[in-house]
Amino acid sequence: MDWLQHVSNLNMDDFQRLMDDYKAFGPLPGIALPFVEAFLPFLPLWVFIVGNAAAYGLTLGFLYSYIGSIAGSFLLFWIFRRFGHRLRGFVDRKLPHTRKFFVWVEHKGFTPIFLLCCFPFTPSFLLVVVAGLSTVSIRTFAMAVLSGKAVMIFVIAFLGHDIPSLIRHPWQLVIVCAVIAGLWYGGKKLEAKYKLEG
Repeated sequence: MDWLQHVSNLNMDDFQRLMDDYKAFGPLPGIALPFVEAFLPFLPLWVFIVGNAAAYGLTLGFLYSYIGSIAGSFLLFWIFRRFGHRLRGFVDRKLPHTRKFFVWVEHKGFTPIFLLCCFPFTPSFLLVVVAGLSTVSIRTFAMAVLSGKAVMIFVIAFLGHDIPSLIRHPWQLVIVCAVIAGLWYGGKKLEAKYKLEG
């Protein structure tokens, strides 16, 4: 388990060296690390995203981080949706205070999942597990996670890709805010159109 501790303590310089060392493997490291983070939430996802943006460039770095994180989230959701029915009853019995969170997610559907996925320090592992154990539809979960993680990963990659440029051109922050607002508004319109939960 020493390697897990080592990876969890990576800083940006360590990650850049790691990406340089594994450059021969193409996009595999850039996709694999965010994928693994979906199951091991103590790993520093933001380091992986910024490192991908630095190693591959903003576009490919975003894409590889997005693919890995989304694939991990969907697999985790499927595991708990497929095999977690007994676990839901156990959680309800042993942790009754979690029922409000389950009810909130099930009643509101798209909105809480989307909003929580937008923030990089949200415990997305727990969010995906709760969604998998809940009655939230797969379509609702998919749309919320696909759009919410796009916001989160883009913002981290964008801000970390070229920090000196961001300082010189603070108007770029306006673009980031506009993207967040646009995706949130689009999600709400889809929620209304398809009459998703809530």
